[in-house]
Amino acid sequence: MKKLIIYFVVMFGLIFLGGCYYDVAEELYPSTETFCDTTNITYSAKVLPLIQNNCYSCHSGAAPSGNVSLDSYTNLKIYADNGKLMGVISHASGYSPMPQGGNKMSSCEISTIQTWINNGTLNN
Repeated sequence: MKKLIIYFVVMFGLIFLGGCYYDVAEELYPSTETFCDTTNITYSAKVLPLIQNNCYSCHSGAAPSGNVSLDSYTNLKIYADNGKLMGVISHASGYSPMPQGGNKMSSCEISTIQTWINNGTLNN
């Protein structure tokens, strides 16, 4: 009987000692975000591919949705300069969130476009 009690005490102690393990949250749950490079942002290299992938299906061609055409640097620059581009892609209050019915662009994609705008949209 004494051996059985000792066995239970040892097992009970091992169970509780095993539960006192300290983990680093960053190691257990690594970030899925990758590095977002917002240097050397140009329209043709970084902004245009984002607009093509996220906007062209509705906002290009002969009959763009909402009569908003984003299929040229000149057209996109108009919406970038008046604040509407950032309003819709960041889902800001008072703007129709874009892409309509789709997922919001990633924070890196939005930061890339914001950096291009902040730099004066001059880099074609």
